[in-house]
Amino acid sequence: MNAVIDRRALDDLIRVLRGDGRRVVGPTVRDSAIVLAELESGTQLPDGWGVFTAPGEYRLRRRDDQAVFAHSSGPMSFKQYLHPAHRVLWSCDDGEFSAPVDPPPAYVFLGVRGCDLAAIRTLHRVLSAESDSYSARVLRNLIVIAVNCTEPGGVCFCASMGTGPDVAADYDLSLTEHVDDDGHWFLVDVGTETGQHLLDRIPHRAAADAETEDCRAAVTAAAGAMGREMPDVDLRALLRAARDEPVWEEVAARCLTCGNCTMVCPTCFCTTTEDVSELTGDHTERRQHWSSCFELDYSHLHGGNVRTSGESRYRQWMTHKLGTWFDQFGSSGCVGCGRCIDWCPVGIDITEEAARLTGALPGAGQSP
Repeated sequence: MNAVIDRRALDDLIRVLRGDGRRVVGPTVRDSAIVLAELESGTQLPDGWGVFTAPGEYRLRRRDDQAVFAHSSGPMSFKQYLHPAHRVLWSCDDGEFSAPVDPPPAYVFLGVRGCDLAAIRTLHRVLSAESDSYSARVLRNLIVIAVNCTEPGGVCFCASMGTGPDVAADYDLSLTEHVDDDGHWFLVDVGTETGQHLLDRIPHRAAADAETEDCRAAVTAAAGAMGREMPDVDLRALLRAARDEPVWEEVAARCLTCGNCTMVCPTCFCTTTEDVSELTGDHTERRQHWSSCFELDYSHLHGGNVRTSGESRYRQWMTHKLGTWFDQFGSSGCVGCGRCIDWCPVGIDITEEAARLTGALPGAGQSP
């Protein structure tokens, strides 16, 4: 049975979670964008803010209502909390080695959309092979409060990737926001016992059938209002056949190889390490930080760099993301959030490039 909470009860939920010692991470407005940050109260949520998104463009805009979650994905994803951008792996002081022993925070992810929920599942497969890894420990103690999207952005294509706009599973609570002249409320679906326990601690009421139907209809309508879509083809076969196509050269003429697409991607997980020591030699650290296949040294071997051209590096990124990721992890590495399109300085669109490859290779990768 679905329930309904009002806007004030959402603030109560954050208060309850923080009272339990949880660190609540959710959307807030900062630096002219809707970003993810630790919330101290519900007043920090982006009430009344929306966004305009397009290839290479992102702008905040004021809405005509006080909706909290009526915006598409911003530049940050929950990856940074599961797989930090910078982390000390071990340190050495006066010949004594030690590793960080602090337990990871007890996080609550608030406002997780279908695309980001799919990304969390992907990172779980990739990063939690070792049961004692940092990511595995965060995930074991994680509470997820998901959000069904009703207003996709201009670069969203989650519907064509099968990851949204609705959240299908792996959440404790899911919310569908509804704002009209009669009020501002959220339809709540309970996914776990933990979620039910949280709902029982805040004001709520049973949802009427009409309310449930209205919210489901809004999510269904959002699936047909995506700004983009990925071609309905076998992308693995397409990319295998497209290795020597001139499309890559044309993309490379525009690509800056800056790595923005990999930094904002919620599933890109590559890292490198460096050893740093003080001038005295008394203290040394091994640090891990995010890396990118667009970096020139990423493919460095003893004989030199394997992929020196921008063409080869873009092809490597797209081929792995949409093709060989299936062979490694059993799914696509793309969840359709559109961040790589939004935050590319020159507006390169992965869906357009896939479509151009489809046109360049008639029959290659076509779905049966």
